[in-house]
Amino acid sequence: MSQTYHSGRHFLQIPGPTNVPDRVLRAIDLPTIDHRGPDFGRLGLEILANLRKIFQTEGPVVIYPASGTGAWEAALTNTLSPGDTVLMCRTGWFATLWNEMAVRLGITPIFLDTDWRRGADPAAIGEALAGDTAHRIKAVCVVHNETSTGCASRIDEVRAAMDAAKHPALLLVDTISSLGSIDYRHDAWRVDVTVAGSQKGLMLPPGLSFNAISAKALAATETAKLPRSYWDWRPMLEANKTGYFPYTPGTNMLYGLNAASQMLLEEGLDNVFARHDRHAEATRRAVRAWGLEIQCADPRHYSSSLTAVRVPEGHSADALRATILERFNMSLGNGLGMLKDRVFRIGHLGDFGDLQLLGTLGGVEMGLRAAGIPHKEGGVQAAIAYLAGNA
Repeated sequence: MSQTYHSGRHFLQIPGPTNVPDRVLRAIDLPTIDHRGPDFGRLGLEILANLRKIFQTEGPVVIYPASGTGAWEAALTNTLSPGDTVLMCRTGWFATLWNEMAVRLGITPIFLDTDWRRGADPAAIGEALAGDTAHRIKAVCVVHNETSTGCASRIDEVRAAMDAAKHPALLLVDTISSLGSIDYRHDAWRVDVTVAGSQKGLMLPPGLSFNAISAKALAATETAKLPRSYWDWRPMLEANKTGYFPYTPGTNMLYGLNAASQMLLEEGLDNVFARHDRHAEATRRAVRAWGLEIQCADPRHYSSSLTAVRVPEGHSADALRATILERFNMSLGNGLGMLKDRVFRIGHLGDFGDLQLLGTLGGVEMGLRAAGIPHKEGGVQAAIAYLAGNA
């Protein structure tokens, strides 16, 4: 199939998969080794130790050769039984998909709705739990950073609401588009299962997913009755004691994970989070200067991984994205679910610096003009002024 050649680097500015750094690519390129040999055991122990630092937990972290969807399923099947009730928050498209999975597995969700313009409502969660005096609700499931909307939920406040209600439900949190990008504390916020994926803040290609597991969740798995084999934590945790896996792991992806984890820890998690916060604020300033509207309507729920931007009524976000791809060789995220063709999403997470951000925003501003989207000029200048003044 013939393709038009575009000079220069393609700008992959969707909210994941993100650009993979050269250091990670070179690690993945290493020769495959025996996954039962001594070198692999040492590699596995090093990776698992570094992952605990990134999840900010003292507990175990399980790695699956799967997408984040697999880690969703593992979180549910290891802790719940058929007919169990869970409380979920419809903060966007991915929360909706997690809900659909729960239904297919034979779980009964209570779905708290939102307008897709803010994160989960801790007060609504607390009210639902306080009314559940029989403790039918076995778990609360929240997406930390909703990739479809650019809204981040306050997990610390969700935990506080659960504590105030004195409810014993497990807390299950999806951090697929926030881990390694937005401050997240598995232990401090007493999360029971944290779900994550490799292809966003961890700077890897798709292919690995994770569960960080509390002692309470480990106890729940002993009585959980949902069928599980591949997703069962117990054989994984037993093999992981010596750095190995119960089945053939994604060896070369684990090389890359080791390199990516080292990069995050070398930069320092606080610095990683501050960098993402800074790029997110510069992006929002550009959007406001263009006279466009940010999808997230609550500043306390702004995401530092991505910004979803609403196009004016009567205009097509998908047509804008197509113009930017064709003219400027840049991919932006599309609208999902109720936001289809209404928003475009700018990813600013992963291995990302000031110059990449300015190139991204320059591509958007040129695209707005080329596609005839009503806007004001000066978005890139607003971002430059912020970045130059906030090193």
